[in-house]
Amino acid sequence: MKKVLVLASNYGLWAEELQAPWDAFKKAGFQVTLATEKGITPLPFLPSMDKAFDDPVQHYLVNPAEVVDRTLELLKTGEWDHPIRIADAKAANYDGLAIVGGPGAPLDIVGNAKVHRLTEDFYHEGKILGALCYAVGVFVWARRKDGKSIISGKTVAAHPKEWDFTAEMSYKLYNASASNPGTDLITSGFVFPLQVIVEDAVGERGKVVAVPAANRENPVVQYDHPFVTAQSVESSIAFGNAMVEALSRQH
Repeated sequence: MKKVLVLASNYGLWAEELQAPWDAFKKAGFQVTLATEKGITPLPFLPSMDKAFDDPVQHYLVNPAEVVDRTLELLKTGEWDHPIRIADAKAANYDGLAIVGGPGAPLDIVGNAKVHRLTEDFYHEGKILGALCYAVGVFVWARRKDGKSIISGKTVAAHPKEWDFTAEMSYKLYNASASNPGTDLITSGFVFPLQVIVEDAVGERGKVVAVPAANRENPVVQYDHPFVTAQSVESSIAFGNAMVEALSRQH
């Protein structure tokens, strides 16, 4: 049985970006361990639970009813209620790592030194590493022995800069509580422009695939061993399936 560690934000994951790969791993019969910085339930970013949410940049309804309903079921049954702390996770215990996105990921996942060191451990142990949407930024900061990014020279998918939010953005969570409040931070759009830093990280010998015309019928996922990367929420299902395939191939 394959064992997968999934990292998610405590400051606002995009619901489908955890739900879709989670369900793909479970369907494949994998043993899945969830980890967050605080060791508490990773709650969805409020707009990602709104069936009527119209993306202000792409101008389409992002959240299918079945995705929202399935996420509600996962929250109600408590499947995400007891994550371990990222600080307690050990790469040696798993076959692969999946890091999921959402607006909160840059706040406690992407810039998190503990996540960088953990990711480097997975990399140096030759294991599958997956990241979705803004979580791909983790691979920028994780380093090889020569000091270069672990994705230097690789082909990697990245959230297109054309899709970046620029208006003021809050991080309100679905089902927030006193014990799991998220943050009252307000940022001017996303914390950083992902595509730009990924382009720098892969270097001249690498390639970044960022397709503004992507959609659910045409998702963007790249597999360049050992990395599985996907563009954004529209590619969540494809990301989960690609991770299952990559892990299933690995001996």
